[in-house]
Amino acid sequence: MTTRLLLIDDDRELMGLLSELLLSEGFAVETDTGTTRAVELAVRGDFALIVLDVMLPYTSGFEILKSIRRQSTVPVILLTARGDDIDRIVGLELGADDYVPKPFNPRELTARIRAVLRRTEAKSDDGNRTRLSVDDVVVDVPSRTVVKDGTHIQVTSVEFDVLRLLLASAGRTVPREQLATEVLERHFDPFDRSIDMHISKLRRKLGPRAAREERIKTIRGLGYIYTLPLS
Repeated sequence: MTTRLLLIDDDRELMGLLSELLLSEGFAVETDTGTTRAVELAVRGDFALIVLDVMLPYTSGFEILKSIRRQSTVPVILLTARGDDIDRIVGLELGADDYVPKPFNPRELTARIRAVLRRTEAKSDDGNRTRLSVDDVVVDVPSRTVVKDGTHIQVTSVEFDVLRLLLASAGRTVPREQLATEVLERHFDPFDRSIDMHISKLRRKLGPRAAREERIKTIRGLGYIYTLPLS
């Protein structure tokens, strides 16, 4: 089955270029300029991934992302202005899976798309456990679901993979470099706060343990550790 992508950007020339490239890479591509039907299309269109520009003429890409996240966990890559850290931080807070700053090499975007799609595939091979659990949190790898105390927790594809790595190494520190290279599939940049933002969101979604114990602890200068319950 052909992988379907949705591009939301008011730059028709750029969308034409990207569509041609992605079609040559074997994807099926649909485009929207950020119209009022963009959210409905994104949610109902059965797309594997959405590329969304932050700067749109009629509405903000952030507003579209917020509306999508209220209804769907479909992976979203944001196109942001180069050097605008605020856009990147806000986008990650709202549930974006990755971001690419403009202007960019179209081949880079294609690589990012493939990286995100690889992360969202249900993988149970290469010796990884298919079910991880610590205390009241259970991660099911094949279905890519997270359950806390019997309740399903909605997470993005990046958040899922961060949590999976942390649970697999529960009680031990996982370096930020490992999280960046294995989850984001790009070279580690100590100034890139993407992993930190995803960790922050996971903390809020999972909350503390009943005894107010911290689940995910920062090990300054090294990385993060998913703590084991004290009792």
